[in-house]
Amino acid sequence: MKVALLVPRVAADPTANLDRVEQMTADAAGSGAKLVLLPEAVLTGLINNDDPAHDLPLGQSIPGPATKRLGAVARLHSLGVGFGLFEIGGDCLYDSAVLIAPDGSIALRYRRNQPQWHGIAADPAVYRQGTSIEVARTPFGSVGFLICGDLFDDALVARFRALRPDLLLFPFARCFPDGSADQARWDTEEMPEYVRQVVSAGAPALMTNYIGDPDIEECPSFGGAFAVSADGEVVASLPLGVEGTLLVDLDRLL
Repeated sequence: MKVALLVPRVAADPTANLDRVEQMTADAAGSGAKLVLLPEAVLTGLINNDDPAHDLPLGQSIPGPATKRLGAVARLHSLGVGFGLFEIGGDCLYDSAVLIAPDGSIALRYRRNQPQWHGIAADPAVYRQGTSIEVARTPFGSVGFLICGDLFDDALVARFRALRPDLLLFPFARCFPDGSADQARWDTEEMPEYVRQVVSAGAPALMTNYIGDPDIEECPSFGGAFAVSADGEVVASLPLGVEGTLLVDLDRLL
């Protein structure tokens, strides 16, 4: 079974971003993928600034416009689609991820547990975290999410591992402070830390990061996609700074 890790460029227009995500997902299905994963906050970029007047309009309800459109793609092509987005729940904002089943239904919604997607002074009545970690039974096995900094919270990782998942979906948004896509730094300093945490999670991981727009992000994400086995082998990867699709045979990971 093929899975596709998608690395889009995220621009200032959320509608254009959804159009691009939809097209990339359909193209991946045309290449034989049965599961697609997109990055954290892929409809907007992680451009929140702790001002609710700016940030709340970035969010969507779940279900909502994005899950409807990508659900239609999933149903048309009979594939699973995972992606990250800002979620509106009442007057609250969450950093969330959704897994859409091949029939177009929502198989799993996850709200990031770890709070560092916003500043420490952000209003806690608006900027919220999830508390649960769950897995969904899917055609791809028992699947669950962690988002970005969740992977480096050892207590969360232990809770995830206790669910005995078959696959970790890991959408993230990561940058270097100088705005670079420094492949050597990633390979030598950063990726080994991610791999260690994947091993601790006890499941192979699909990881993908969007490419940010320096005009709208102070620290634009640098892209990259990675398929990592449960014992820490990087089975396949897409270099930093490259927009595109990484196709992986899931049997190589499991």
